[in-house]
Amino acid sequence: MAEDRVQKILSRAGFGSRRSCEKFIEEGRVTVNGKKITLGAKADPAVDDIRLDSMPLRKAEKKVYIALNKPRNMLSLNVPDDPRPTIFDLVKDERHLYPVGRLDFESEGLVLLTNDGELANRLTHPRYEHDKEYEVRVSRRPDEEQLKIWRRGVVLEDGYRTLPATVEVKSYTKKGAWLTVVLREGKNRQIRRTGVRIGLPVQAIRRVRIGPIELGKLQPGHFRYLRPDEIQALKDYTTYTK
Repeated sequence: MAEDRVQKILSRAGFGSRRSCEKFIEEGRVTVNGKKITLGAKADPAVDDIRLDSMPLRKAEKKVYIALNKPRNMLSLNVPDDPRPTIFDLVKDERHLYPVGRLDFESEGLVLLTNDGELANRLTHPRYEHDKEYEVRVSRRPDEEQLKIWRRGVVLEDGYRTLPATVEVKSYTKKGAWLTVVLREGKNRQIRRTGVRIGLPVQAIRRVRIGPIELGKLQPGHFRYLRPDEIQALKDYTTYTK
């Protein structure tokens, strides 16, 4: 095999999306033949010893696809020196899994885990605009104008304008409501920030779908391996969407 950029080699081997592998290199976590490399370095996986955090690159590793119901108050990533629990405390798989559809600490619901770097990249890269569906509890009953603003896009505090979204009232609570929200992007804490901007403080967020994969009856803190038909549906979805 000819030389290639190391971030592409890592991604193909299942260590995450290409961008996440670039970050690994920038953080000094990747070595080739025992030496730390910089972004842009090339290697030949058939000849060179490529490692991430001292973990050797595995050739032809079997691909794995997992659906997890992330509980509240849990991180979606391993963060050095952060003592809070992470989803990897729940899924103890020896393969290097990459979370697709990260959720903030307070939110719960569906997260996918895979070592299929190419699929992870297609599911997470903003340009593909894949659907993600959420159940969102707000502390006030929304009026039609607030819903219209959310649907057409909201200018956040940093000046970014969100993409149009699908927003419907699912049910009313004593003082607020449960909303069904479908987004085609995933900016940091986007739903909570949107709620603040339009006067609908968000109390709870539960993601129930990523593309064709639904949370279903999976309980918080539990996970399952995707069925072959679900894996194929996910691959078809990423192939035929943007």
